[in-house]
Amino acid sequence: MKYLCLVYHEETKVDALPRSDYDGIVDEVLEYRDELRSSGHYIDSSPLQPVRSATTIRVRNGQVTITDGPFAETREQLGGYYLINATDLNDAIRVASKMPPARLGCIEVRPLAEFDPR
Repeated sequence: MKYLCLVYHEETKVDALPRSDYDGIVDEVLEYRDELRSSGHYIDSSPLQPVRSATTIRVRNGQVTITDGPFAETREQLGGYYLINATDLNDAIRVASKMPPARLGCIEVRPLAEFDPR
């Protein structure tokens, strides 16, 4: 089963990290990605550009509204994702709990809804 692991953190806290600490986390992320590949869990992952580069689009009654920034005003922003294969939710949680960004914020684990093609 596929799970999307959404990485949330406070951009201001990440931006305030000393360069050596930030580089250390990036190195850990790359090492963990290699572990996920070796174990067969890895499908894809990527960090996202800063939240200030986000655009939110809404369509209501046929009218398109475009807003700069994220959908919600929160302390933590979506900073990246991992798309993984896992045998079940417990396996996905085990994998996500070892993701280095979990130490800076949180990881939301969600199963993908797979639709039958018609």
